[in-house]
Amino acid sequence: MLLVRDIRLPLAAGEQEAVAAALKKTGLPRHGIKNTGIAKLSVDARHGRPSLVYTVALELADEGAERSFERFAPYVSIAAPAAFTVHNGTRPLAHSPVVCGFGPAGLFAALLLARQGFRPIVLERGPAMEQRAQAVERFNAAGLLDENANIQFGEGGAGTFSDGKLTTRINDPLCAFVTRTLLAHGAPRDIAYKQKPHIGTDALRDVIVSIRREVEALGGKVLFNTPLTGLHVRDGRLAAVCTPQGELPCGALLLAPGHSARDTFEMLDGAGFTLQAKPFSVGFRAEHLQRRIEESLYHDAAGHPALPRGEYQLSQHVGGRCVYTFCMCPGGSVVAAASETGRAVTNGMSLHARDGKNANAAVVVSVNEADFGGDARRAIAFQRELETKAYAAGGGGYAAPAENVRSFLEGAGTLHTGVVKPTYPRGVTACDLGSLLPGELTGALRAGLSAFERKLRGYTAPEAVLTGLETRTSSPVRLPRDENGESTDVRGVWPCGEGPGYAGGIMSAAVDGLRAAARVAQNFSPAP
Repeated sequence: MLLVRDIRLPLAAGEQEAVAAALKKTGLPRHGIKNTGIAKLSVDARHGRPSLVYTVALELADEGAERSFERFAPYVSIAAPAAFTVHNGTRPLAHSPVVCGFGPAGLFAALLLARQGFRPIVLERGPAMEQRAQAVERFNAAGLLDENANIQFGEGGAGTFSDGKLTTRINDPLCAFVTRTLLAHGAPRDIAYKQKPHIGTDALRDVIVSIRREVEALGGKVLFNTPLTGLHVRDGRLAAVCTPQGELPCGALLLAPGHSARDTFEMLDGAGFTLQAKPFSVGFRAEHLQRRIEESLYHDAAGHPALPRGEYQLSQHVGGRCVYTFCMCPGGSVVAAASETGRAVTNGMSLHARDGKNANAAVVVSVNEADFGGDARRAIAFQRELETKAYAAGGGGYAAPAENVRSFLEGAGTLHTGVVKPTYPRGVTACDLGSLLPGELTGALRAGLSAFERKLRGYTAPEAVLTGLETRTSSPVRLPRDENGESTDVRGVWPCGEGPGYAGGIMSAAVDGLRAAARVAQNFSPAP
């Protein structure tokens, strides 16, 4: 298949015009084409005149003729589906492999193991999707927090209640495997070609349940409301895993607990695992009117039906730190993401339609292992301290502290909510957000926000709102593993995904889970 890139067309153009332009660019006649499609669609909004930029896929009737088009590089390339074949090993595995955590890493690890005939057992501390969604709704309405069923924990992991973004920087061929799997289980078709694909939390929930059912149909078992509480290790090798329901003999554990499983990290620390501190970031959620963002991005073309909801990604180096936007949710809402009693946390979420009035994004500043003397326990304690301060500043009941962006820049601690109405479901309380963070971090965030105004007009408009605090951007912990992905502390354990420090987001976590599962499969043969 040929991929014809950089086809630039006005907003009024569509797929037919894009295909016609691709044929003209290559000189191919219509009768020489078997199939056509849009492989990628993005928007170039520079210079105040947005245009659509297509990559068109052309499947030739004569596949042997593809090589003759290499002369058109870099605008034309040959695309071949990345092969991903796993051959099971020969060492007998006496018991089913166990997967700890059912977020993206655990979900895809379990799926691959099930397809390879291993009948995995999944331990998920939270409930299945329907019960989890009900628990989140109860918390939003009444502030009744279930520490095991919330935005962080339950079927699908933390990514379930997000924008369902699939953007990633890892450029791994397994990304295509993840996308194909999501499509096969009902994800929106446009994730196959959009520049910044997203599923949306509403659609993502059904996709996750569908994948779980495939795991179960292939002999896998998902044990909900079943946390991993301990490990039995003999002579440096895993022998069994412990749960509140009893002990399971286990020779292969895929450890994918997610970035908020602090009690699991404490258990692993006590079991002799090395916990390394790693970089993460803290800050707030910034809310603007979505239409204002699009006016700044698209100028006079804002509101054109061919344009996607406006998104931005901003960054600014301030001294030795980076201030940046993260997890931008067009037309979305700020969510109450607490998972521990008496601590307030924010995050962002969008439905697939992205049709809300507000845009929101994390505005965060980096911290690193040097800030905590390389001690992962101090890094976790820092997160908890900030979340406790946020809870107190909100006045209890999981309300969140908030103030206008301009107020934050001036250190005024005031909040006016006429134009931009905060979407955080537990309510907001006016607060001097700068007082909740160490002075160096507050200063960096103020400098970063001022720079953002120069990059995106209106970012520090008086009506824009900051809601805090955002502390769970990524895991503060890394569990070291060797070149084969196995723990360097306990043999038979494969740390993977975001919690152990090897991913950041749905796509990269899913890919890391697949890699871990493939290594297990290549080492063993399924238990009889």
